[in-house]
Amino acid sequence: MNHQQTRSTGDGALLRRYEYEDGWVVAADLGADAENVSVDTVGDTAIVVIEGDGEPVESEFELPGAADSVAVENGVVTVEGDTAEGDTAEGQR
Repeated sequence: MNHQQTRSTGDGALLRRYEYEDGWVVAADLGADAENVSVDTVGDTAIVVIEGDGEPVESEFELPGAADSVAVENGVVTVEGDTAEGDTAEGQR
């Protein structure tokens, strides 16, 4: 497993990226309730919008590839993807 940790500028969200043989996970600790957070992925970019008092706050972060799934729980956004994207399963052609 390969692990990278960075702190973004601006909203101060803590980002962690884990890479495995068969996939990857990017987690961002937003500290916001799930009902106030929406996440969309476009290609290798995640777009996060946090609704609250006043104007919504929008952030983007780069992903290692296209996302397979996105979840928000306890203020943490988790995006998962497959490193073997585009590969055919063994025995299937």
